[in-house]
Amino acid sequence: MDRTLEQQLLSLAHYVRNPAGCAPPPGIEARRLAIYRRLFYGNIEAMLASGFPVLSASLGSADWHRLVQDFYASYRCQTPLFTELASEFAFYLQQGVAESLKLPLWLAELAHYEQVETVLLLSHAQPPVVPAVTELLDTVLVLSELAWPLAYQWPVCDIGPAHLPKQPLSEPTLLLAQRKADHQVHFSRLAPLAYALLVSVQQQQWTGRQHLTALADSMEVTLDAVLPAGKALLEQLHLQAVISG
Repeated sequence: MDRTLEQQLLSLAHYVRNPAGCAPPPGIEARRLAIYRRLFYGNIEAMLASGFPVLSASLGSADWHRLVQDFYASYRCQTPLFTELASEFAFYLQQGVAESLKLPLWLAELAHYEQVETVLLLSHAQPPVVPAVTELLDTVLVLSELAWPLAYQWPVCDIGPAHLPKQPLSEPTLLLAQRKADHQVHFSRLAPLAYALLVSVQQQQWTGRQHLTALADSMEVTLDAVLPAGKALLEQLHLQAVISG
C-alpha cells in the first residue's frame, strides 16, 4: 500500500475512533467525517445495546454513551468476530472501568451476567446424553458445557432502572445458568451446597462420593452429615442434565 494512503487511512481510523483526542485527517470536510463517525460508532453502540439491554437501561443514556465511547476509543478487541463483541465488552469492564469513569460498581458483574446468556445461546455445545446411572456416588461426574455455576457480589438478577443498589450484598448471589432443550437460557438460584458441589464437579474429575467428601471436609463435618442431602442433590442435577457420568 502506498505510504501516503496508509497514513491517511490510519488518520481517518484514529479520528473516527476518538474524535476528541485525535486530529481529523486533512482534506476531508467535517460533514463527511461526522457521517463516518455516526456509521461506525452507531453500529457498535447498537450491537452492545442489544446485547446488554439491562445494563444500558440502568445506566441511562448519557452514562451509557460515555461508557461505549470509552470502549470504542480505548479498547482493542482481540477478535474481528461480531459474535464475540459481548465477551470483549464484558472483559473490558473487568479492567476497573467503573472506578475510572465513576460509574456504578455493579457494572462489570451485571455485564457478565447478561453476557452469559449470549455465550450459551451461541455455543455449539450439545446437551449431554444422560444415561441412567444407578449409583452417582461411585461415578466420575462431568458438568454439562451448557450449565454454568455463577457467583456475584451484587444482586445482578434484580438490578434495573428501578433498582440501582449502592452496596454489594452481605451474601453472594449464587446462580445456575443453563441452556435447556428448548434452546433458551434459564437462570435459577443455587443454595450454597449446590453451588459448591457444581464448582467441585467443574474443577475435579472425581466420583460423587469424592466430591461430597471434599465438601464435608471444607465444612468440617463428617461425610454422613452431608450424604443424604448430597446424594439427593446429585440425583436432581443428573435428572436436569446439569451433570452426567
